[in-house]
Amino acid sequence: MKHLLLSAALLLPLSAHAESVSAASYPEATSIVSIGGPVTEIIYALGQGARIVARDTTSLYPEEVNDLPDVGYMRQLSAEGVLSVGPDLIVTRDTAGPPEVLDQLRKAAIPMVAVKDGFSESAVIDAIHTVGAALGVPERSDTFAAEVQEQFDSLHQSIESAGTPPRVLFILSNQGGRLNVAGAATGADGIITLAGAENVMASEYQGYKIMSDEAIIATAPDVVLMMEPTGEAEHDGNRADILDLPALSHTPAGQNGAFVEVSPAALGFGPRTALFAQELHDALWSATGTDAGTE
Repeated sequence: MKHLLLSAALLLPLSAHAESVSAASYPEATSIVSIGGPVTEIIYALGQGARIVARDTTSLYPEEVNDLPDVGYMRQLSAEGVLSVGPDLIVTRDTAGPPEVLDQLRKAAIPMVAVKDGFSESAVIDAIHTVGAALGVPERSDTFAAEVQEQFDSLHQSIESAGTPPRVLFILSNQGGRLNVAGAATGADGIITLAGAENVMASEYQGYKIMSDEAIIATAPDVVLMMEPTGEAEHDGNRADILDLPALSHTPAGQNGAFVEVSPAALGFGPRTALFAQELHDALWSATGTDAGTE
């Protein structure tokens, strides 16, 4: 289950490229609770991992973070669990919760910095600056943000020289032939878009939704995209037969056997997002037999 909880809470993002936004800084904090996989990754990438004393269930990278106490899933936190590790700072995604728990943590007078969630290149860069400011290492975050921006720039070049964008259907789960697929405003839609492809359901609805066979057939996807196996039956079930389902067998994806997997971490939008998007770009174009625009 923990590999699927990828998808914090109260300050606007600080960016070197955005309008001036003030953010509290806690350079003296040495007992940080980090909530949200992307937040935790950024803290480590800035060389501040030793300051983390606990993390949430979605924080799985880098590997050493798994040795830290787990305070629970970011959307189902308990104030007691967070406070039990004695934090002097909480850094969280702004989609963490529930709200009443965040209120309890504020009343406990623990400083809290929220990193705005988003499924875009700018959201990643802004998050790096927000975390850097909160931890009192803005110079490091400026340098790291520039490195990540270079990765995004390289991705853009690949997309510009690629052929026709493939039409992609992202399937979150297969429940006995009933497919739960991604619309707009999801991590799946975000990474597909960043990879230069088209999410066939983006114009239909937002979020994840179980769609009828007829609706899926009508979208005529070129490629089916799913997460790499996680060990969770709900999301991994019947993977081998997915393209043979009635909803997909007569689509271009089904007829051409075009099936691609993506790391669950790619849907979380953190410091590795540009690299995940580049890998997905190459895989999608390869699956459709077209030029991905890379040497």
